[in-house]
Amino acid sequence: MLVGERMSRPVISITRDMPIHDALALFKKERIRRAPVLKDGKLIGIISDKDLLNASPSQATSLSVWEMNYMLSKITVKEVMTRDVLTVQADTPIEEAARLMADNKIGGVPVMKADKVVGMITETDLFKIFLELMGARTKGIRVTAIAEDHPGQLAMITKAIADAGGNFISFGQFAGTDGKTVIVTFKVAEMKLEDVKKALAKVVVKFVDVREC
Repeated sequence: MLVGERMSRPVISITRDMPIHDALALFKKERIRRAPVLKDGKLIGIISDKDLLNASPSQATSLSVWEMNYMLSKITVKEVMTRDVLTVQADTPIEEAARLMADNKIGGVPVMKADKVVGMITETDLFKIFLELMGARTKGIRVTAIAEDHPGQLAMITKAIADAGGNFISFGQFAGTDGKTVIVTFKVAEMKLEDVKKALAKVVVKFVDVREC
């Protein structure tokens, strides 16, 4: 899966000369938390709702509403935007975008095609993908188990379920705690809970959690 397949579009962008109160109003209307800043179609920065709110006067200020509005009208996006923008290309693997966002503790990045902004990939987009990968919207038997970490182990698990008439909805593998095992989490359909446990009893080290969901 590539970023271009799951990014948010069309792009809602703003200009560097937009007053921050106009930008806040746009964010509220469009229900967004960040936007690329463009000049002549080129990316020159990015602005988040936190940037805009931090630039606004405190609610504890002694300024009148008129004075605050005047101050806000004078502050523009270019004064509070981030100029050093992290981006990804539309053909970047989705997990690479997720790694970039996690490592830099950011909630979204512009998606580029050559030097043109074509979308945004955000943490919300990644959460939706995670829901799909884990089959969160499909009913079935959800299993978390500890399995030995050696070649062919996952094939044994999938074969055991298939031989018992089950159908995989999702499958995920995570690092174990001792270097010799892995944690597998998956969901299967067309089987009862006890039948799943029976089918896997000899191919996993330990069940951590088995439930209908």
